[in-house]
Amino acid sequence: MSFIQVDKDSDFPLQNLPYGVFSTKEEPRHRIGVAIGDQILDLSVIKHLFNGPALAKHQHVFDQPTLNAFMGLGPAAWREARALLQTLLSATEPTLRDNTGLRKRAFVPQASATMHLPAHIGDYTDFYSSRQHATNVGIMFRGKENALMPNWLHLPVGYHGRASSVVVSGTPIRRPVGQMKPDNDKPPVFGACKRLDIELEMAFFVGPGNKYGEPIPISRAHEHIFGMVLMNDWSARDIQKWEYVPLGPFLSKSFGTTISPWVVTMEALMPFVLPNPVQDPKPLPYLRDEEPYTFDINLFVAIKGEGMSTPTTICRSNFKHMYWTMKQQLAHHSINGCNLRPGDLLASGTISGPEPESFGSMLELSWNGTKEIPIGSGQSRKFLQDGDEIILTGYCQGSGYRVGFGQCSGKILPAISGP
Repeated sequence: MSFIQVDKDSDFPLQNLPYGVFSTKEEPRHRIGVAIGDQILDLSVIKHLFNGPALAKHQHVFDQPTLNAFMGLGPAAWREARALLQTLLSATEPTLRDNTGLRKRAFVPQASATMHLPAHIGDYTDFYSSRQHATNVGIMFRGKENALMPNWLHLPVGYHGRASSVVVSGTPIRRPVGQMKPDNDKPPVFGACKRLDIELEMAFFVGPGNKYGEPIPISRAHEHIFGMVLMNDWSARDIQKWEYVPLGPFLSKSFGTTISPWVVTMEALMPFVLPNPVQDPKPLPYLRDEEPYTFDINLFVAIKGEGMSTPTTICRSNFKHMYWTMKQQLAHHSINGCNLRPGDLLASGTISGPEPESFGSMLELSWNGTKEIPIGSGQSRKFLQDGDEIILTGYCQGSGYRVGFGQCSGKILPAISGP
């Protein structure tokens, strides 16, 4: 229990304490904070209190404009910081509770803060690790007999995304333009995307990296995973269909990827760990891992069309539906000696469950545009319209509390007029 008031449905109780980067009008400098209830604890104000063995010589990491340096310190520093923060914020600890001056300087209402990307993202990799999603898309475009590609059950398929266009929640997304080929018998055309879609994903930030040429063994992969965010990897399906052979998506993805601003640590998520899915065929030895690292995270996608007073939920899913784990993704990513760095972002791929309401994209919910998705107020969608706002939320449900991620939202702006 904290001396800060926390509602039972708050995403940010004492059991969570996610990290983020914020600024205020009064102090525009980007700084690191921790969410508790509806408040932010400014760690730059209390950095002198981090005086344990792992952090005493690294207090400067809490004075940085991003989380990269703290992420790079590794699990011992992360555990020490979390333990101290839980102590400082508990109802029985007077250090912050009873120091009126320090408390006034250290706490900022979330409502008066502007959130920023939590890290400088050097590289961004997107995986394709939901079996149900891969199967659905395969059925649509190749038929039931060839739904999964031959490699899919043997390795975590992924591709390198565009880090520069990863944006924080609340950033508007411009409808992309590009080449499309709506008619197979006619030449391609240029114009605004007509099949703009969402992808319900989660992503994790890399902590300490690995030296170039030295893979991260799966037995130690957890030491390199700092925490998780919600992600919407916006997709231009008609542009993608024409461009993706043979090298995969390009302009259909690189126009925008939205993440939530608060990074929920793996330590906060461990109470919600689940056994890993049964993998058949058994993966190759470098991908085998018996330690549970699948998580029970409830996920929701809501849409608010122009003129709608409240959003309508169109998808209810769960991170537990993933086939490949984050540890397997990390081990596979580095097995060739690829060097990962603190602040790198690795995404899950679209998260779809077994039921139609748990499909994590409009491509699936509308089954390639053959069905309408009702969104209330007499409206329906197959794909996104200008003015639509998409809101992703997610949380783990504990006994009398929840560990949540806040919002991951973005609103669609009209395309720019062509050249």
